[in-house]
Amino acid sequence: MKLLKPSWVNHNGLAKPIFSVDLHPDGTKFATGGQGEDSGKVVIWNMAPVLREEDENNENIPKLLCQMDNHLACVNCVRWSNNGLYLASGGDDKLVMVWKRAALIGPSTVFGSSSKLANVEQWRCVTILRNHTGDVMDVAWSPHDVWLASCSVDNTIVIWNARKFPEIVMTLKGHTGLVKGLTWDPVGKYIASQADDHSLKVWRTMDWQLETNITKPFNECGGTTHVLRLSWSPDGQYLVSAHAMNNSGPTAQIIERDGWKTNMDFVGHRKAVTVVKFNPKLFKKKQKNGSTPKPSSPYCCCAVGSKDRSLSVWLTSLKRPLVVIHDLFDKSIMDITWTLNGLGLMVCSMDGTVAFLDFSQDELGDSLNEEEKNSIHQNIYGKSLAITMESQLSSTIIENPEMLKYQQERQSNQNPNGTQGSDHENQTPKLTNVLNGESLEDIRKVRRYP
Repeated sequence: MKLLKPSWVNHNGLAKPIFSVDLHPDGTKFATGGQGEDSGKVVIWNMAPVLREEDENNENIPKLLCQMDNHLACVNCVRWSNNGLYLASGGDDKLVMVWKRAALIGPSTVFGSSSKLANVEQWRCVTILRNHTGDVMDVAWSPHDVWLASCSVDNTIVIWNARKFPEIVMTLKGHTGLVKGLTWDPVGKYIASQADDHSLKVWRTMDWQLETNITKPFNECGGTTHVLRLSWSPDGQYLVSAHAMNNSGPTAQIIERDGWKTNMDFVGHRKAVTVVKFNPKLFKKKQKNGSTPKPSSPYCCCAVGSKDRSLSVWLTSLKRPLVVIHDLFDKSIMDITWTLNGLGLMVCSMDGTVAFLDFSQDELGDSLNEEEKNSIHQNIYGKSLAITMESQLSSTIIENPEMLKYQQERQSNQNPNGTQGSDHENQTPKLTNVLNGESLEDIRKVRRYP
């Protein structure tokens, strides 16, 4: 594992907080959101200088691709759409902005910069979504980019029709405190929200009604965190919260989809957990060359960030964390994002810096391909849910070739004999061996770039 801290990723070089980071689905760029000098700031960066030292030292390879200062106040969240065509940002100005790349016509300088800093790409705001009456804390695209959800300190979650902005599908009301985190179930059946009212709520997308309200793991929680970024596992079986407590110790609560049970958690952080993020891939144990493959249950990988400035990465096949990095930053961790291939992890902090962890396949295992992943989804949830999502997709206007390609791939990958069978018990990742009370162990292999 390599640990890189690119010092050139900052907002105006002024140690302004970076509240959010998100890697583009194609892996070539990433976005950060946070505080600028006198406005909110969204910046799109080139990924190549992070990954390769020779690119970092090459003056002809740009590091900053585009900077957008349209938000009137601090930006709390940036999120790419699943197809990579759009970037959504939400901020303290109560607005959600949706950005799309435009043709670059002539040189474009970064507003307010005294240097020759120029935008390499042009991203323009194509939609401003106005409905919240308070700061927007988190935004999240649904599977297939059918909906965009936003949550706010006005205690509500707004579901926007991503095919017909600025149309509102539903406003979810029920939280009695500031809503600070959102995550979609990967099969599109639920959306979960977490708020300062010491509750995590799961809502059905079928009728936008409350499915369950979970409070027990949060009853002991004192104080607040700036964000509560929760995450759903890529197989849909587990939901992990931020800021929970167990025996007076901070934890990330694991919630099982089956009955919404709360019997397990990720433990060991010294202060409140601010963000958890599942790796998009499911993994299986790496096979040694020449050995006969042994059947093994797939497992998940989850990263946990905390106010204690440390990061832990867990495999659900291990009792202890795979790696823990203490004092990674000078201030609280604010957001985490994985590369789509599952081997890269980027983290941002209130101290205005980012870190990138580069894992090897030997460390995480072999990832399941999309066909294997779809097979697990089908075995667990049956074909009915996939058909429901397809009908939702077909009833929307296909605005881009990526969406059309996605539908065609889904149709060609459908298993005509797919039924909900008993085999899924053997294929489903299990978290039963994550033990309470396990201490975090320190990282052993670290390489830093200044």
